Amino acid sequence: MRFNRMLLSATLVVVALVLQVSVLARLQLPGAVPDLLLLTVLGLALVYGHVSGALIGFGAGLLADLAPPADHAVGRYALVLCVIGYLAGLAKPENGRLMSAVGPMFVVVGSAIGSTLLYAGVGALVGDTAARHVGLTSLLFTAALYDLLLAPFTVPFIMALARRADNDPLAETNAAAKSDVSAGWLSSGTGLRIGNQRGGLRVKAARARVARAGRIKVKGAKRL
Repeated sequence: MRFNRMLLSATLVVVALVLQVSVLARLQLPGAVPDLLLLTVLGLALVYGHVSGALIGFGAGLLADLAPPADHAVGRYALVLCVIGYLAGLAKPENGRLMSAVGPMFVVVGSAIGSTLLYAGVGALVGDTAARHVGLTSLLFTAALYDLLLAPFTVPFIMALARRADNDPLAETNAAAKSDVSAGWLSSGTGLRIGNQRGGLRVKAARARVARAGRIKVKGAKRL
């Protein structure tokens, strides 16, 4: 992984973990807790791919295993996020563009359900039966619901940051030529506006100048 990728990923993971432990975990919502750490891993994996997604997921999960008030075996959540990060990275399009919000939404729902099932499955193997008292069905439903509601406000922003950090030298000049990987999600009605709008205006102005030059040439040829 590049240094800027590592620095951005580490910063986002730490911020997400702090917010999840200090804010989201204290909301006392019924069922599961909104998993901001999972959404952070998903956003980075959708930009960086499956290998980086697995590494980021493992590091984020291990940090969550060590952070208080962790009440489970170390490495359990690291395994879960490593698998989820790898699978989510496989959904990265080859051209780096997501033109619809349907794909990312399915990734979020599938990851929320898959991480809950995998976490409960690993817990059953090591003898942890805490999920039985809450109800696995309730956990699955609330985890998918909370993450789906939180995703439009976090994942596109994380993806935009990841793209900008990865292409920082060309972020301004090539903004019009290379659509942000999260542009499709943002244009599908999430209400967020992330990206360089000036690049689009420059392209429109250039096209207008070319069209005017073409008309002038045609008029000059007719006169001759």
